[in-house]
Amino acid sequence: MARVGFSRGDFEVFSIPGFSARMQKIYLRITPRLNRLGVELAPELSRRLRVELFPHSAQHRRRTSAPPGETWIAWGPSRAGYKRAAYVALFVSSAGLHARLVVSHDAEGRGAMARALATNSAELEKSFRGAKIQRYEDWDFRKMPPLTSAGRDFFMSLADAIAGKTGAIDVGFGWAVRDALRLDRAELLDAFAELAPLYRALRV
Repeated sequence: MARVGFSRGDFEVFSIPGFSARMQKIYLRITPRLNRLGVELAPELSRRLRVELFPHSAQHRRRTSAPPGETWIAWGPSRAGYKRAAYVALFVSSAGLHARLVVSHDAEGRGAMARALATNSAELEKSFRGAKIQRYEDWDFRKMPPLTSAGRDFFMSLADAIAGKTGAIDVGFGWAVRDALRLDRAELLDAFAELAPLYRALRV
C-alpha cells in the first residue's frame, strides 16, 4: 500500500516562528495532503470503526504568543462537525505523525462515556492485549509522550479524566519523524483499528 506521504520538510514547518508565517506554510504544505487523506481514508476507517465517518479539517485559533504545534485531519460521525462526539484524527507535528482518539471538553455525554469506560475497563484491557499507548493531553509537541500499558487502570484513569466538568482525553499511537517518513497507509489504518474498541465504548 502507498505511503502516507509526508516529507521531512513538512515536519520542519512547525519550527517556523510566528503564528502567521507558520500557518501560511501549514496551509500551503500540510493541509492539502491531510484533506486528501481525509477523503481517501474515510471509507476504510468507517469500515474498521463500524460507523460512517466524515473528514473535517483542523481549525486553528490565533494565539499571538503560541503558534500551533500541530495540525490534523479529524474523522467524526457527523457531517456538521466532530468535537461534539468522540473522534479519531491524524495529527502532524515536529515530533512526527500521530493516530489518536479524542474526546474534547466540548463533547456531549461525557458522563455517560466515563461510566461506559469504567464498566467496560476489563473488556477493553483484553481487547488491547497489553498494547502500549500514549496520552497526548497537554503534551509539548516536540517529543513523543511516554508509552503506557493499556490495562484496566489506564481505562479507569480515562474514565476519571472525562468525568469532570471540563474533562477531556487524547490517546493514541505515534511515529517519530524517521519512522513517519516510511509509514504506509496500511500501518496507519491498523493503528486506528487498534483504537476501535475504545472508540466503540465511547459511542454512548
